[in-house]
Amino acid sequence: MKTVTGEYQHALDNKGRIFIPARLREELGQAVFITLSMDRCLSVYSKENWDSLTEKVNALPYVRQRKMRPLFAYAVRCDLDAQGRVLLPQNLRDWAGLTKNVTIVGCNNHAELWNSDSWRAVFEAETAPENIAAVLEELEF
Repeated sequence: MKTVTGEYQHALDNKGRIFIPARLREELGQAVFITLSMDRCLSVYSKENWDSLTEKVNALPYVRQRKMRPLFAYAVRCDLDAQGRVLLPQNLRDWAGLTKNVTIVGCNNHAELWNSDSWRAVFEAETAPENIAAVLEELEF
């Protein structure tokens, strides 16, 4: 599995498509799965990472699998077009508040699509030196 990294700024076009940078296309592949995230953004998985996530969910008892229902109900497979764009369904754009400016963030096994204004606030909070120190300590680094 490839690690997904980096931060990129792009704009939705008038049809609701977003350009996926070449480096991320290499990491994610030509077919991606897009769904809700724990935050108010969208998660973008490569087919390989989506299959891994699905296997983990399938290994759970049914009662726990049901908690993942929204993740699967809103998931959509998207194939990148010849220009490296994916069409984001309107319901997903609405849920994540994606209207024009989008920040694409690498997040280890997936990418996230953020409303750029929302991402700025998250970025500022998460990159404060005291927060980075606390996270490193919590993870025992």
